[in-house]
Amino acid sequence: MNILLVYPEYPETFWSFTHALKFVSKKAVFPPLGLITVASLLPDSWNLKLVDLNTAELENIDILKADYVFISAMSVQRLSVNKVIQKCKAINTKIVAGGPLFTSSPENYHMVDHLVLDEAEITLPLFLKDLQEGNAKSIYRTPDWADITTTPSPRWDLVDSSKYSSMNLQYSRGCPYDCEFCDITVLFGRNPRTKSKEQIIAELDNLYEANWRGPVFFVDDNF
Repeated sequence: MNILLVYPEYPETFWSFTHALKFVSKKAVFPPLGLITVASLLPDSWNLKLVDLNTAELENIDILKADYVFISAMSVQRLSVNKVIQKCKAINTKIVAGGPLFTSSPENYHMVDHLVLDEAEITLPLFLKDLQEGNAKSIYRTPDWADITTTPSPRWDLVDSSKYSSMNLQYSRGCPYDCEFCDITVLFGRNPRTKSKEQIIAELDNLYEANWRGPVFFVDDNF
């Protein structure tokens, strides 16, 4: 199975750091952590390629070679998501999508073949099982929260780290507070869940083994 992992482009906002990145000769701040974590949940026998539209172009030949295009995105990436979907549909390549944008508004994405929503540690194995059996559904959801102490380390081998100013590492999910500007409680619940110290050290070791020697940003919903 050939899988193309696509991370849509951020619009030019303060948080995209478009102009600041020019001073350090980088294309983007962070790699798509969620997508390369999803990659680690896919079968080892599958061939994976990552295209981050913040650092590279999406070529038609890559879509043509793929059996499925996996997309993950946040709400701010909506316009780029629509362009990616249209491009895949024009070539008749099937799409699997998840992440904050699709989880919060699945009703807007009927063109996506398979919506694998909420937390991938729970819903992605269900999709993969059905796919193997030839009866994959159009949508997968769960009311449960994942045990992130079982979450595997991201696939850093898919990332061209030279294009980023920092690497990122997720420590926790969930927050007990209800800040009006934040959707963490909707996406990840109110009870903080943390990875183990062994996981964090292993992920740092994996980054080191991938020859990363720069800064590491800890993704923590309630630092």
